[in-house]
Amino acid sequence: MLKKDLRLNYSTLRENTAREALLNSSLSIANQLLKAPIWNASYYHIFLPIFDKKEIDTSFILSILQGKDKHVVLPKVVSSTQLKHYLLTDNTKLVTSDWGVPEPEDGIEIPANSLDVVFIPLLAFDEKGNRVGYGKGFYDRFLKECRSDVLKVGVSLFGAEPVISDTNSEDVRLDFCITPEKIYSFKES
Repeated sequence: MLKKDLRLNYSTLRENTAREALLNSSLSIANQLLKAPIWNASYYHIFLPIFDKKEIDTSFILSILQGKDKHVVLPKVVSSTQLKHYLLTDNTKLVTSDWGVPEPEDGIEIPANSLDVVFIPLLAFDEKGNRVGYGKGFYDRFLKECRSDVLKVGVSLFGAEPVISDTNSEDVRLDFCITPEKIYSFKES
């Protein structure tokens, strides 16, 4: 299926997801993550959800990260093509961007090449680890700034599509995708 069709289909599916179901699925994803082989790292990059778009509530994952004493890093959109990344501390002040994204106002900037694990928002993904986001390319550009061994972990309310038919060389594949029911692994053995 084409990315534009997947964006439309999965945006509609999310819009029709009840808030309670979204919360339960978000908790199930966090519980699945506990079984994933991603916990031997230090720096974890996580997005905060746009609740109006019914994105996964990452507060459960955030609680796990903080409980495991991991360094948590949050993104901030700084231009139409670029993200910066800030360490979450007790003093971090969050502000809501024009897109409805909670972002750090400022703080301790962490370079992308310091990150070990990146949690990635998405609308859909396929059985090969290709993903569909909102189409702006922020995460594809950002992930290319990371080390080659950074773990790329998608989180999705829904299971994998068989194939995304219009992937290209600019797309960055996932290593894992976590759904409420399953951990998908795309890492080559």
